[in-house]
Amino acid sequence: MSQTVHFQGNPVTVANSIPQAGSKAQTFTLVAKDLSDVILGQFAGKRKVLNIFPSIDTGVCAASVRKFNQL
Repeated sequence: MSQTVHFQGNPVTVANSIPQAGSKAQTFTLVAKDLSDVILGQFAGKRKVLNIFPSIDTGVCAASVRKFNQL
């Protein structure tokens, strides 16, 4: 299933669907800042806020992370 969203005013088709806030996430693995694997299940029973970005090496992503960290 695909879904169309808008990015900078242009329609973009994304694979599958975008999860709704509060929905249960499927298991996944991310890489921590020390390059170790972090599995969603490690935080079972705790509230989680995910800030996911493509690359900290880009100006836009770096600015996004700085703004997120101020929240």
